[in-house]
Amino acid sequence: MILTVASFKGGVGKTTTALHLAAFLQGHASTLLVDGDLNRSALQWAEAGKLPFRVCDERQGVRYARQHEHIVIDTAARPEPEDLKAIAKGCDLLILPCSPDALALSALSQMVDALQSLQTNYRVLLTLTPPRPSTAADDARLSLENVGLPLFSGQIRRLAAFQKAALAGVLVSQVRGDRMARIAWNCYVEVGNELLEFV
Repeated sequence: MILTVASFKGGVGKTTTALHLAAFLQGHASTLLVDGDLNRSALQWAEAGKLPFRVCDERQGVRYARQHEHIVIDTAARPEPEDLKAIAKGCDLLILPCSPDALALSALSQMVDALQSLQTNYRVLLTLTPPRPSTAADDARLSLENVGLPLFSGQIRRLAAFQKAALAGVLVSQVRGDRMARIAWNCYVEVGNELLEFV
């Protein structure tokens, strides 16, 4: 399975999503994470050598792809139309992370419009969802469902454990001393289980 994580807006958890879904899939079959973002955030995260899967850039991806059952691709933010076309046609599922704020939802709408003519499978993943009593995540989900967009049932909470994981170069499940780290990891487990149903 080839999964591509893409967004028209930065700061919505794109790399965090690509990395943790790769970790989930690695628990089921050999998985490669291809870092196609010019910022190379996934490669920086992997520098500590503590991730359980290979991370490479897009130039090395061709070399390593045949050795893995699953490939997860982290893309550059706001891909150009031609790049978006190639991204959409080159994967089994396009994952669109989106935080429940007006700017991110607007960027998501623009991306979905750009995808309409490409006949691709995509699904929206709500990320950085705030804790209750905020209803931002519920409101965003209802809004997206009302316009018929496909969404993951699971969503990714806004938790400091993810930043701690990035700083330490580990998965959020490996963060020590943060009682929310397990909850953070379980967010991706829930989404990962939905991906297994997709396969």
